[in-house]
Amino acid sequence: MRSAFLLWKNTRMIVLVSVCAAIYAATLIAFKTAIPLVPGITEVRVAGVFPVVFGFLFGPAGAWGLAFGNLIGDIFGGTLTPASFGGFFGNFLLGYLPYTLWTTLAPFAEKSYQWNTGSWRSWASYIMVAFIASASCAVVISVVVDVLGMVPYAVLTKIIVINNTIGALIGVILLIAVYDVTKKHLGLVWTDIMDADETKGKLRKTAGAWMVAAFAIVGVAAGFVPGLPIVAIGWVSAAGIIFSSLLL
Repeated sequence: MRSAFLLWKNTRMIVLVSVCAAIYAATLIAFKTAIPLVPGITEVRVAGVFPVVFGFLFGPAGAWGLAFGNLIGDIFGGTLTPASFGGFFGNFLLGYLPYTLWTTLAPFAEKSYQWNTGSWRSWASYIMVAFIASASCAVVISVVVDVLGMVPYAVLTKIIVINNTIGALIGVILLIAVYDVTKKHLGLVWTDIMDADETKGKLRKTAGAWMVAAFAIVGVAAGFVPGLPIVAIGWVSAAGIIFSSLLL
């Protein structure tokens, strides 16, 4: 979590926050009313191809860019409600978890911060990270929306996790297309701009990674099992995801 706050001392990273927010917001606004799933809450997100890619490439800049971009999208897309508070933090996690889990979610994690199309480990990491980030985002947003009485937790978690996961899996095409240019020619992969010491707190980060994964899976799975105190499980899962994220 340290890098997410140190970012604000780095001018290049702040510029990347603005760029990510602008791209994400513009795409959200353009397709806001195209295929609504829950009117005023969520829709089929063409912008879903960006979050995991932005999180991986731009690290904390991607995370903050998605959070602010989603908020801007709600404001100018006419869907600003108290639920946008949950959307801010949910989308932050959607960008934060890809870069923090990439080298910590052992044994699926890559050994170094890079994308290698020919490596099974890169593909396994991407798929696992995409699902966990999507599930975490779904849990955090859904508990807020549910307590506001807008959409039931069990319904919204399923919609968001499927929506975001499909978008992320399609987004790997974008990652493959832009990774070499972004890293080798532009030098904009976040680890080339900020210090990202992967050796510090390795055990703590690995524990945090699996705790996030466990809480995210439990939070989403609760919606599929009738008779469980679904909302209570959702709140515990959301709190666990936030706490565990602080360890990364």
